[in-house]
Amino acid sequence: MPLSYGSPFSVLVVDDQESIRVALSIELRRVGVQNVWLAGSAEEALAIFKGKHPDLVLLDIRMPGHDGYWAAQQIRDAEPGSWTPIIFLTGMDRDEDLWRGIEAGGDDYLIKPVTPTVLAAKLRAMQRLLGMQRRLISVTEELNLANQKLNELVERDALTGLVNRRGMDRILYTEIRQARRDKRPLTLMLCDIDHFKRYNDRLGHVEGDEALQKIAGLLRGVCKRPSDTAARYGGEEFALILPDTPKSGAMTFARACAQMLRSLQLPHPDSPTSAQMTLSGGITSCIPDDSTSPEGMIMRADEALYAAKAQGRDRFFSFEFQMDTVEQLQGNSPS
Repeated sequence: MPLSYGSPFSVLVVDDQESIRVALSIELRRVGVQNVWLAGSAEEALAIFKGKHPDLVLLDIRMPGHDGYWAAQQIRDAEPGSWTPIIFLTGMDRDEDLWRGIEAGGDDYLIKPVTPTVLAAKLRAMQRLLGMQRRLISVTEELNLANQKLNELVERDALTGLVNRRGMDRILYTEIRQARRDKRPLTLMLCDIDHFKRYNDRLGHVEGDEALQKIAGLLRGVCKRPSDTAARYGGEEFALILPDTPKSGAMTFARACAQMLRSLQLPHPDSPTSAQMTLSGGITSCIPDDSTSPEGMIMRADEALYAAKAQGRDRFFSFEFQMDTVEQLQGNSPS
């Protein structure tokens, strides 16, 4: 009676006797196997297995050259993290032969000559095992996708849509490790909206939330590369993680941020700094070594942020250069 397969089913038959290969091929097709590949040696079987990835292998034990045990071990080595059922074909029924086959990576065995009824029964059993494996893989993939989406939600700021503090901490840790491994520069910027409390007090929290969303959109827009990350650090504070960005490039990037904000001309009716909304920021850049930590980079960027505020706001201050973007534009370029 033909088997019912939920998806195309394929079998690799390995036997040094052509008559056995042909007989098994005919019987397999009779019971509904769509694809049957034949191999006369262990080496040929391994090549076909790697190229075709069958659902099941019927493998003779005794063959000239490398035997079936060798072929089974090679097949298992060729599919790390996966599993293809292997049924040994043997004229032996000794316990030690069965044990050796299992040790080599086999799952079951058939005594030659193989009867159609026994072959069909073994195929049904292996089909059920494959079905369970595929369902397990499908469920695992669905769970991984769900976990990924959950992590994205957990690490996403609800108001601005940017990465939140939790996500920022994780990404900064990862980028430090990557930059240390690659010996590439990494920049962290912390910035906040100047006199934002006065903005809220004057216009209300609804307007304040809209302002935060506009600033978030600006920062998201300046992160052109996939590896750049804009995050909401907390309140009116934001962070930018910029891999492969040296300290000179970070100053250029900061000036561009400030210029783009000015071009938006977002009014700030109660700011003593400017009639328009402005940002103050702190920058730290380094090629991470074993002593570099997320806490250390955040501390340096925060110290630089306070320096930018102390020097008049509406500017970014570099911890490494000990200079802000206004001074740099005035021609006091760092040496």
